[in-house]
Amino acid sequence: MSFDSILLQVLGECPGALGAALLGSDGLPIAQATAPGPPELEDEVAVLGVEFGRILDEARKAAAAASAGATLELAVRTERFHVLVQVVDRETYLVLVLGSDGNVGKGRYLLRRQLLAIRQEL
Repeated sequence: MSFDSILLQVLGECPGALGAALLGSDGLPIAQATAPGPPELEDEVAVLGVEFGRILDEARKAAAAASAGATLELAVRTERFHVLVQVVDRETYLVLVLGSDGNVGKGRYLLRRQLLAIRQEL
């Protein structure tokens, strides 16, 4: 299964999902998919992925300083979006962007469910 098809499957199964991306630790997208909508949505998903990737780096540092173990997941709620970040490995992470009324629990579940498939493709 390709990265694109995995991301499209997550989008199709998660109510309120706007976009999903697999990004490298440098913030560059490896794969990206967006739900049908305005073209600027694709840019917003990419920007959110990069910016929250930076927060992931800071969360990793904080977890290490507190001897809390590895950071596995982040969830951030803004006025417009829910942003879920799921760590795939040290170099890659998944980002799922949902609208403010999106199903966050289902999104978290779907990201975790797809981790094995993503890891097998890497």
